Amino acid sequence: MYAIVEINGQQFKAEQGKKLFVHHIKDAEAGKTVEFEKVLLVDADGAVTVGAPTVEGAKVVCEVVTPLVKGDKVIVFKMKRRKGYRVRNGHRAQFTEIKIKSVIA
Repeated sequence: MYAIVEINGQQFKAEQGKKLFVHHIKDAEAGKTVEFEKVLLVDADGAVTVGAPTVEGAKVVCEVVTPLVKGDKVIVFKMKRRKGYRVRNGHRAQFTEIKIKSVIA
């Protein structure tokens, strides 16, 4: 059984026991349980239920493993040739690692 769930504006495939890196969740503490109720699709052993826009009564229960994980460094480099214009910026995205405990449909 799996579900497609929307977490912080992104869609993820949630299966029991799977670990996900999602955009940073504020107020998340290690070991805390988090529930997501924006379930868009549920597949229960071949019986697919598609929500319009969400599936009623379905939710995904997760446990926060690591509240703050920094992603890889991304370098943003802009340049215009022959103009002397060069800009170098960079950032590291912040994620929260969660583990799917159960999919309730």
